[in-house]
Amino acid sequence: MRSVFDLTGRRAMVTGANTGIGQGIAVSLAQAGAEILAVGRSSMAETRATIEAEGGKLVEISADLGDTAGVAAMFDGAWNAHGPIDILVNNAGIIRRADAVDFTEDDWDAVMDVNLKSVFLLCQAFARKAFATERPGRIVNVASLLSFQGGIRVASYTASKSGLAGLTKILANEWAAKGINVNAIAPGYIETNNTEALRNDPVRREDILKRIPAGRWGQASDIGGTAVFLACDASSYVHGAVIPVDGGWLAR
Repeated sequence: MRSVFDLTGRRAMVTGANTGIGQGIAVSLAQAGAEILAVGRSSMAETRATIEAEGGKLVEISADLGDTAGVAAMFDGAWNAHGPIDILVNNAGIIRRADAVDFTEDDWDAVMDVNLKSVFLLCQAFARKAFATERPGRIVNVASLLSFQGGIRVASYTASKSGLAGLTKILANEWAAKGINVNAIAPGYIETNNTEALRNDPVRREDILKRIPAGRWGQASDIGGTAVFLACDASSYVHGAVIPVDGGWLAR
């Protein structure tokens, strides 16, 4: 009997899979049986080695998601070259830190292009292919605690992740009846490059840790299980959800 968590025979595109949360998601999906198309600007060698060591398959696709003009063509090219894509994980993201009064337009645009605009364009390209071929699909967006909270000194990041939560819901409203599940994960404070500045600040680090009921910062692998759930048959009736994986932060 096949498990509802089994992804064997399915193909997943994961953006930003070279490190951090994206790497954790890619590895977890591969462990569940999915073939991975890993998209990003940097080498995926470490992710590839981890997946292939366990008998999985990863294909690297080089792309700059900040160049939004090429996003749809990249997706279409990947579909045509490697076969239909069943799962799209929009994980790639960047962050810029400055007081709101000093925040530059360039930093605003750079973050919004990668974190929100490119996500919409990828979702749109995915849906067009799925509808044209009458295939079901799963979209998993990587949101943030700042989809619910304001944060400080990260104006464009907060705006992009709040927008991503809204985008997840509107796409679920439009596409649920057409066979595409659209959901999101909202990671808490995870040990990644994006949180390095916070972890290097002893005051902020301790303030954050004291509020987390689990008593620790999260690991990228902590997000992987939720990604598998949202990508597999077990979540067939889950649409438009933004699921916090935060060690209990929002419950505090």
